[in-house]
Amino acid sequence: MELTHLTGLPIVSKDELDSSVLIVDDIVDSGATRQQFKGFDFACIHIKPHSECESVTFCVYDHVDEWIQYWWEEEEKPAEDAVRRLIEMIGDNPNRQGLLETPARVIKAYDKLFEGYSVRTQDIIKKFDEKYNEMVLLKNIEIYSMCEHHMLPIIGKAHVAYIPSNGKVIGLSKLARITDMYARRLQIQERLGDQITQCLMDELDPVGAACVIEARHLCVQMRGVEKQNSVMVTSSLKGIFLEDSTKGLAARNEFMRLTQN
Repeated sequence: MELTHLTGLPIVSKDELDSSVLIVDDIVDSGATRQQFKGFDFACIHIKPHSECESVTFCVYDHVDEWIQYWWEEEEKPAEDAVRRLIEMIGDNPNRQGLLETPARVIKAYDKLFEGYSVRTQDIIKKFDEKYNEMVLLKNIEIYSMCEHHMLPIIGKAHVAYIPSNGKVIGLSKLARITDMYARRLQIQERLGDQITQCLMDELDPVGAACVIEARHLCVQMRGVEKQNSVMVTSSLKGIFLEDSTKGLAARNEFMRLTQN
């Protein structure tokens, strides 16, 4: 309405659309609205970098990745409103007493569950000079993550190791913090382990890095095949841990032996 007031252009209904109409949207995210009006001139304020859609005629800010809240949404709290709509979709009443504060609680919980998106590697890693060249292993790191396919919990433990080079080690707690940084996101277990070991390789340039994750996936236990006792085990090995040399086999065997005890 404000755009119509500022430009003097009329608002038309869907039944009145023709080639002279400009479609205006606040943000192109999934691209669904843009696809719906494919072929029309299209203007928006923001485009998310992951959006796969036909190009737009005019955009103010391209490829903005953070959460966006517009001034007209200030009182509406759109994230909480989305939770209310989900409650309605599953068949309950978001206005009943027990659910009145649930949307706010869910958003607050999500701040914790997905805090990994706001953590940067440089904020958590501190390196020390130490002449140590044997394996460093932190076992049984608790993992709480969320399956990216169903947004249901992944609960388990990780064993993370590296072999230093150039006299560089990191504080022991940093192995747990790196694990949390990647776990506190929408994930699949295979990628989680690989991100942990790749981070160690990039930051420390060690002889090698390894990670084994054992986890229960509630998307498998609560729905689908409903296998209550299933545990997924994945490994990510880099550097010497992947080599078929005598040293590589020795490093791999030592890691596997230590994580199984």
